[in-house]
Amino acid sequence: MELILKYFPQLTDNQKDQFQLLQNLYEDWNLKINVVSRKDIEELYLRHVLHSLGIAKIQPLLSGSKILDVGTGGGFPGIPLAILYPEVSFHLVDSIGKKIKVVDEVVAGLELKNVKTIYDRVENVSGKYDFIVSRAVAQMETFTHWVAGKIAKKSLHERKNGILYLKGGDLAEELKSFPKATVYSLSDFFEEDFFETKSLVHLPLKFKV
Repeated sequence: MELILKYFPQLTDNQKDQFQLLQNLYEDWNLKINVVSRKDIEELYLRHVLHSLGIAKIQPLLSGSKILDVGTGGGFPGIPLAILYPEVSFHLVDSIGKKIKVVDEVVAGLELKNVKTIYDRVENVSGKYDFIVSRAVAQMETFTHWVAGKIAKKSLHERKNGILYLKGGDLAEELKSFPKATVYSLSDFFEEDFFETKSLVHLPLKFKV
């Protein structure tokens, strides 16, 4: 929890309480339905929570915006971002039922009012979003195919609507077909060794009817 306050010191008391609750909620539910590895549970705030919040360091989200979290797994990056931005709407989608069950229980435990979960393939999800976020669920070429037609026409933010994708390693080969993509190194924002190879990719996408 100290790790979160180190980089996000302006949290309200309610947000602090919600972030604090994450450890117990995930430990409890992970015993029943294993969605996070044991090592990752032990380093939940570094490997999952702070990693998810890397998006906020590069693209702060404005009130009234809509975010789609694709392949949310146990709720990342959507749940930490939903805590940080209570005035932003988050839709968390995953095609694996047991993962959405855990997300539902964590959302209920945190009393988050700005999160909706969807148990389905993302191709079947309707709606338009300012940003589509995810943590390395597929190669970018596959991912852009999945989310085609889901970007809102009007940009609320200075950065154009599109994908905000958390990925690790060398992305040059994967992104060579996407000249408009911008890669941000998370080590520029977080000093922990874990972030040395972690990046955020912003890929603007055009609105499609």
